[in-house]
Amino acid sequence: MEARAIAKYVRISPLKVNFICKEIRGKQVDEALSILRFTPKKGARILEKVLNSAIANAENNFNMDRDNLYVAEAYAHDGPHMKRWRPKARGMAYPILKRTSHIGVVVKERE
Repeated sequence: MEARAIAKYVRISPLKVNFICKEIRGKQVDEALSILRFTPKKGARILEKVLNSAIANAENNFNMDRDNLYVAEAYAHDGPHMKRWRPKARGMAYPILKRTSHIGVVVKERE
């Protein structure tokens, strides 16, 4: 049995969030929350909200025990890019990709 939560179209690069996802994969949920709470990055705040949502889904929808939950998967996939243009030398334009992410967390119960 697993419970999941996904935040879509978050305005942060998935590369920045994946570094934080690697830190919490396989950890107990309370340990993962404490890691995220003391990580000074914007992605940690977003990932903390998604993890809290996955924990709430596990408790309310599947009647899982919070003490036995661990982070089975944590990922940040590419979302759509917002394309913007920046002026460069000799009248040219330079593309800027403002990236978005789909951030997901899956929690499972240890036996």
